[in-house]
Amino acid sequence: MHFLLDTSVLIDVLRLRRGRRELLAELARRGHSFATTALNIAELYAGMRPDEEARTEEFLGLLDCHALTASAGRLAGGLKYKYARKGRTLTLADTIVAAIAMEQRCTLMTDNRKDFPMPELDCYDLPDG
Repeated sequence: MHFLLDTSVLIDVLRLRRGRRELLAELARRGHSFATTALNIAELYAGMRPDEEARTEEFLGLLDCHALTASAGRLAGGLKYKYARKGRTLTLADTIVAAIAMEQRCTLMTDNRKDFPMPELDCYDLPDG
């Protein structure tokens, strides 16, 4: 399985929270792979502490990074529009991450499941840690 790590999981891994590092290590031992998006990297850097830069660079170097394509952009905009018509406000950032995960056939790993209500999006059920 190819997992796409949302910003919340990236932060938890880097800050040694909720057993996320151990979870990823176990999944890697089982042959799973990991990626994130350029958007998640931007969010990570926006909140990065000065002493976290080296560790962050090392960790991100282990991940694939999926870019926003035109087709994923169309899908993201469509998702935002669709949910807005249902009275549900989703951030453009979250719909972009969801669209990239769907386009790349990744399972999204996030601590913010409520931000990703799309039934067509495969999400990993994270333990509380």
